[in-house]
Amino acid sequence: MEVKLWNDKREREMYENFAELYAIIKATEKLEKAYVRDIVTSSEYENECHKLIAHFKTLASTLKDTVPSIERFADTYKMDCPAALNRLVTSGVPATVEHRAAASASTTTSAAIVAECVQHFITAMDSLKLNMVAVDQVHPLLSDLLGSLNKLTILPPDFDGRTKMKDWISRLSKMGAADELTEQQARQLHFDLESSYNSFMAALPNAGT
Repeated sequence: MEVKLWNDKREREMYENFAELYAIIKATEKLEKAYVRDIVTSSEYENECHKLIAHFKTLASTLKDTVPSIERFADTYKMDCPAALNRLVTSGVPATVEHRAAASASTTTSAAIVAECVQHFITAMDSLKLNMVAVDQVHPLLSDLLGSLNKLTILPPDFDGRTKMKDWISRLSKMGAADELTEQQARQLHFDLESSYNSFMAALPNAGT
């Protein structure tokens, strides 16, 4: 005896949509695993993933009344597809797009910090030229510079300029706020700032290209 899953056309359509949703989730899970294992290229993955996400969004919108929670749907049918749920429900874009966005954001952030470091270097050197040599004038400038250098992850960990600034800050911390650098100290600090600035520019990726 044949068992009917539906009683009318509307129910039949609903179950067909359920089957399609099930298939999309399963296909996305397989695609995510294939991408992670390098079985498909990035472009193949991205094209297929875009299609699956588009189909999913259309279907999820159609089924929003009968399937309010995709996670519950997956749980009900014991699907065990965490990668697919992350891609379809949480992210909504292919992993390749996410990675590009993250790289772009990182590049933008780095560029802003590089500009900040350059500004602090120049401000500190200009201040010394203007004979602003009191400890309470020099210390904040070097602290700002070191803070920016520490934020910049593209610099090598043993960057010499960072070490020199730490040494100067340590030296200034032992002096009184109203104390002033001697002419020799100011000259040495300016030299260290200038050489650190040149090393900084040389250490940046694609410097001079």
